[in-house]
Amino acid sequence: MNQQTEPPAAEVRIRLPRGLARELFTLRRDPLPKMSRPRWLAWLPHAVLGYVAIPCGVLTGMQLNDHYGVFGSAVLGLSLLTSASVVLSMFRPVAAWWLGLVTSGLVAWAIHGHVGPGQSWPWTPAGPFTLAPVLLMVALRVPPRVTASVIGITLALNGLADILLRPPRSQTIIGGVALLFAFVGILGYALRATRLTRGKLVEQETLTEEERARRTLLEERSRIARELHDVVAHHMSVISIQAQVAPHLVENPSEELKENLAGIRENALEALTELRRVLGVLRSERPDDPANPHHPQPTLGDLDGLVDNVRGAGLDVTTEIAGIRRPLTPGVELTAYRIVQEALSNALRHAPGSRVEVGIAYGPRDLHLCVANSAPTRSAPPSPGAGHGLLGMRERAGMLGGELAAGPRPDGGYEVSAVLPMDPQDLPAVPDSETKRAS
Repeated sequence: MNQQTEPPAAEVRIRLPRGLARELFTLRRDPLPKMSRPRWLAWLPHAVLGYVAIPCGVLTGMQLNDHYGVFGSAVLGLSLLTSASVVLSMFRPVAAWWLGLVTSGLVAWAIHGHVGPGQSWPWTPAGPFTLAPVLLMVALRVPPRVTASVIGITLALNGLADILLRPPRSQTIIGGVALLFAFVGILGYALRATRLTRGKLVEQETLTEEERARRTLLEERSRIARELHDVVAHHMSVISIQAQVAPHLVENPSEELKENLAGIRENALEALTELRRVLGVLRSERPDDPANPHHPQPTLGDLDGLVDNVRGAGLDVTTEIAGIRRPLTPGVELTAYRIVQEALSNALRHAPGSRVEVGIAYGPRDLHLCVANSAPTRSAPPSPGAGHGLLGMRERAGMLGGELAAGPRPDGGYEVSAVLPMDPQDLPAVPDSETKRAS
């Protein structure tokens, strides 16, 4: 067993350096991300880094000329390479580090024969500061282990050059270089961690908002199911009672009639039992829940009481009913009442002091609802609600095959309008494929 378990562990030990090597010897493009806020400063980091690249190259050339007496075309080439490494770090940070490291080696080779007593080598006095922006870009965009390896390799080569090739009487600054590069690495790591944390927070907030909307939709559907449970259960109970009483209303009913009516009653009772078994679990146990079986479901006949309550809360509400008022199916009555109730609640919550107009029009086949409020006369207090009332209203209208629209008015107010079919049973059935797609 030991012989079988040891090779995988050895493979793990081999893969880790290989993965690190791929990170160190890569030319993968990794652009510097833009600033998210404010948007007009999105390219500020790129502009700053491009500006830093110029003095880095100029400073390298000046120190080669003034401090070490190095002249010629090599100075221009090394200055351009220094600036190029800083610019390249905006797009390919690891490749830019290799370019900066090679440039630093070429600078050390160019000044090797020109180092006087007390002068630094292999770095010029400004050399570490010209490589620091590149290391910062690396630390901002690669994992911490890669950043540590990059800084470690740079310091190791610096120490090796000090031991083997340092000119006589020259001065080493490896201690200061190590402190500078360590600071840059820690700063880059902190900024990278902050950026990643902020990105995860934004992602989590987005997921939380989507989950909140989904939960609100499910709660609204459960509430609708609880309310419709009462409506359907009532009708099924009536069917059962009528089927039981019908034989006694007919003189000498035939056995076939009795059998058919008994079958109707049996099927109604069975359907009622299944309905209560499936939808009964959705009923709230709170006694004050409007879906409680001891509370009758509201209809448009209860609209006057609803309007009076809203007026008592401080809103100026007027109602207008057009067309011939007639009873509707329980589902349409309940849905219409709930839409008007939610629209009035929104006006009371978000438009204090406004004037509200409630319009109900009975058409030949459709019921039209409109609840419009004027601009509020005072600022609305913070609302503790989830802000998904419109979602529930659309869900109710869509359940009956109706439509609902809501939006601001030109005068600064808000309007909610809905069209509900008088008889939802007359609507064409939704194909199975559409039902599956919607679900």
